[in-house]
Amino acid sequence: MNVKILCVGKIKEKFYRDAILEYSKRLSKYCNLQIIEVADEKTSETASTNEMEIVKNKEGERLLKYLKERDFVIALAIQGTQQDSVAFSKYIENLGLTGNSSVAFVIGGSLGLSNDLLARSDAQISFSKMTFPHQLMRVILLEQIYRAMRIMNNEPYHK
Repeated sequence: MNVKILCVGKIKEKFYRDAILEYSKRLSKYCNLQIIEVADEKTSETASTNEMEIVKNKEGERLLKYLKERDFVIALAIQGTQQDSVAFSKYIENLGLTGNSSVAFVIGGSLGLSNDLLARSDAQISFSKMTFPHQLMRVILLEQIYRAMRIMNNEPYHK
């Protein structure tokens, strides 16, 4: 399976980079992983709703450039469906079984994802109703993909 993670912004903190590197290394046993970062837009604290939409649209355009027609796109969005780890594993496994061997997860910037990107997505998932920094969300997503792969392969995992 090919797994692509598209995300907005660079990871500045070493501890996040280390965790991403570790999970990327672990996942190499199970899938071809590609992490693509696009530049984030600077947003003022006093940005209007219209200005925030412009920022999301610019970031969304950058992300959309990396999506291929064959990619099954899963957007991480707070309004998405929540699942436990076993259900997530079965979902990913089922994608592979139904011919979707290229899965792209998309993590937006601090303002979320553009409407165009959400429209392009084949599914939306949410890991929580809580808000997480997008840098941390990348680590959480990688850990859950790794856990899903272990579950699929009937390997032990922390419950």
